[in-house]
Amino acid sequence: MSGKVVLTYFNGRGKMESIRWLLTVAGVEFDEVNLTKHEEYVKLLSDGALMFEQVPLVEIDGMKLVQTKAILSYIAGKYNLYGNDLKERVMIDMYSEGVRDLMEMIMMLPFISPDAKKTKLEDIERKATSRYIPVFEKALASSQYLVGDQLSCADVQLLEITLMLEEKFPTILSKFPVVKGFQGRMKSLPAIQKFLQPGSKRKPQPDDLYVKTVYEVFNFKH
Repeated sequence: MSGKVVLTYFNGRGKMESIRWLLTVAGVEFDEVNLTKHEEYVKLLSDGALMFEQVPLVEIDGMKLVQTKAILSYIAGKYNLYGNDLKERVMIDMYSEGVRDLMEMIMMLPFISPDAKKTKLEDIERKATSRYIPVFEKALASSQYLVGDQLSCADVQLLEITLMLEEKFPTILSKFPVVKGFQGRMKSLPAIQKFLQPGSKRKPQPDDLYVKTVYEVFNFKH
């Protein structure tokens, strides 16, 4: 594949989607290997490709990287999306980790019982509007970006979570005009504009097939 970045994961969002977003904004082309069978996962294990027996796996610059945060940090650092110094970097990390907290709540939704889903959605909406989005609203009130004077991985992840939240709660940003304005600016960036079009490498919301595949690959009982 001639040195191109290769992502190994399921054919769905999950923890890989933020990596797809960041590579897209960095202007990096990538290929994908979609796991569909348990045997494929076992082969990755036997090849020693998965340090902690987990995906995502990203092959880049001659390395096989695992652990989502480490992968995102490497890409952000390489493509100038990680601030200008250590103080900016730790702020970017704090905002990114907050976003990840929210993302992981939404990522778990397809895997919980229908009975529990309504309560979980209410919990996500409550936490998003009282604990998380107000932090970003305040941070962006006096700046175009979350940290410093340039685009960072935290901005990309914030855009991603706002779109994920609107899929579940279409009016959730109505009381957060600053974040909504930020979302609009981000969506107008050419790389992002293209990524949001049908036919891009952006994945749709997870469906029953995605859930079934995850269970099959890891040999979990559904």
